[in-house]
Amino acid sequence: MASPSAHSRLTFVDSHTAGEPTRVITGGFPVLPGATLTEQRTAFSRDFDHWRSLINNEPRGHDVLVSAVLVEPRAPDCAAGVIFFNNAGMLGMCGHGTIGTIATLAYLGKIGPGIHRLDTPVGVVSAALHEDGRVSVANVAARRYRAGVSVDVPGLGPVRGDVAWGGNWFFLVDAGSRTLDLTELAALEDETRRIQAALNEQGVTGEDGAPIDHIELFTHSSTPGVDARNYVRCPGGAYDRSPCGTGTSAKLACLAADGQLTPGQTWVQESVIGSTFEARYDVVDGEIRPTITGRAFVTAEGTLIVQPGDPYAWGIGVKQPAGAND
Repeated sequence: MASPSAHSRLTFVDSHTAGEPTRVITGGFPVLPGATLTEQRTAFSRDFDHWRSLINNEPRGHDVLVSAVLVEPRAPDCAAGVIFFNNAGMLGMCGHGTIGTIATLAYLGKIGPGIHRLDTPVGVVSAALHEDGRVSVANVAARRYRAGVSVDVPGLGPVRGDVAWGGNWFFLVDAGSRTLDLTELAALEDETRRIQAALNEQGVTGEDGAPIDHIELFTHSSTPGVDARNYVRCPGGAYDRSPCGTGTSAKLACLAADGQLTPGQTWVQESVIGSTFEARYDVVDGEIRPTITGRAFVTAEGTLIVQPGDPYAWGIGVKQPAGAND
């Protein structure tokens, strides 16, 4: 297990996409073994998870932060390989994080306007950097796995939702006339936490038993030109400030399955803070292929430093690896 030395430094660039932060690690991370990014993500989770905690947890990070480490791509013609993670663990894909990564690569002068491919653990993602700074992400194939699944949620009663994949597994629930805004955060957090626990306890999963780790509530938006508003609970318990790229992709798959959205038709998704993504899908070889468009802005760059003797180098409340503070 590779541990930081007294001189360990990780360089990073921070950005936000529609309000949701992304931290891209640009240097100093250990080399991850594996022939593919899927294998590298497995090695990361198994042998290097303390590095994830160092980057994402307090005192250097926070619950909302999604981070990405840049690695050498294994698929051909890719500008970079990227592995996403947050305070709770590894992510398959991250829509807002992909937009943030493209914006970061542009900020660093590594790419310019045009179409760029990123290698990820769930497949190659194509992203177009527009002249005005917007980014359109052609996501991995999305699909609805199960429709109208009912779970008995303590304190709420039966809750029905769709199980869908958009790069992560989602349980999507129609909130009806429910208010989804910042004044209701405590209630929304409690409700989605209860739904998450009920899914786990009642064995409701994605395909092949994959855990559902995102809960998405959605309702109609009263904002002109916007189709829907959502609240997304992420695996670590924090809510997504952006409309959630993978969650919007999962929503498109459900709309397509119900015949409510046609290929090429634009769907505007609004987040709980009022930021928006534009989305559409194409059908390629029978699969739903979403494209999510949004904008990211760089907010900071710097170096994460590990000093010897720091009792919280790996995060507050996290067990320190043996020898790490020597």
